Amino acid sequence: MFKRTLVASGAVALAIAIALCAPVLVRAQAPSGTATFKATVTDTATAIKDAAEAAKAAAAAASNWTPPRTPWGDPDLQGFYLSLSYTPLERPPELAGKAFYTEAEALAAFKKAVEEDAEVDPRTVHYDWKEYGMDAWQSPVRPNLRTSLVVDPADGRIPALTPEAQKRRAAARARNPQVSVQTLDNLYTRCITGNQGPPRLPFNHDSESQILQTPGYVVLILQSNNDVRIIPLDGRPHLPQNVGLWLGDARGHWEANTLVVETTNFHHERNWRGSSDGMKLTERFTLVDPKTIRYEFTVDDPATWVRPWSVESVLPRIEPPLYEFACHEQNYGLMNVVKGAQVREAEAAARKK
Repeated sequence: MFKRTLVASGAVALAIAIALCAPVLVRAQAPSGTATFKATVTDTATAIKDAAEAAKAAAAAASNWTPPRTPWGDPDLQGFYLSLSYTPLERPPELAGKAFYTEAEALAAFKKAVEEDAEVDPRTVHYDWKEYGMDAWQSPVRPNLRTSLVVDPADGRIPALTPEAQKRRAAARARNPQVSVQTLDNLYTRCITGNQGPPRLPFNHDSESQILQTPGYVVLILQSNNDVRIIPLDGRPHLPQNVGLWLGDARGHWEANTLVVETTNFHHERNWRGSSDGMKLTERFTLVDPKTIRYEFTVDDPATWVRPWSVESVLPRIEPPLYEFACHEQNYGLMNVVKGAQVREAEAAARKK
């Protein structure tokens, strides 16, 4: 059963009501050997062709389309969505000065990425996501004309770290090798938060989510770690500055058909790409066609980056449900993770001698 632990100040009852009204998020599995699969999850060529056609259809649909409304008049974003992409976060150096591909170039880059993702090297110990239909190309991922997800600065690169942030990063790397603190300081590894932000970057396998709406609230349910963001729309102020939350304190409002979410009050132990607890995040969700949300965000953290920076990606609509995400903070595999890290550190130290 899908876990719904929806806890947020002043919104517990709302969240419980929404969760109880949500579709059942459990699906029975067919006996082994009886399932049939679409060619898009078994054949890369078919998946590439289908993705290209989906991208063209989405562009055509967006040109003459009016978003639906909820019974109370808000733009209706409700549904299930995926956050995955083969477009790099930052523009590769060889594409400097080139913000957009041609259609042919975009398809060629997409094809190359899909084929590389689908390869399996038997010499490498790894998760074979493809076996379970979880590789990005087996989902509604589409080619992108953009050469990077970063759209501001114009060079498609994340701005430089401030001197303060460089000191924080150096301190974080210094640790006791006997306990491998650095290996275990990831909140996702420790089952405290998921890996879907905020903000969301489309590079993790457990990237499905659901959007629910009710008068005065929008709720984002993320499959990763069963994280839930409850976003009030009534104009209330943010929490006091001394209150920090793992997912931040979100406040939303509508600008025409776009949901704008401003999030502050991040927990001081949270570390998103080296950010500080003073980070201000502004996200924008716009349903641009029946099957696509355009997702944009701007990060403003003067203690970490020398200037704000922005990302644009898309969230394709997917079929329900969200499957259970199981995480246990005493996962026995952590012992092997630590031992492996220590072995690699010893090897690196030996090479330096």
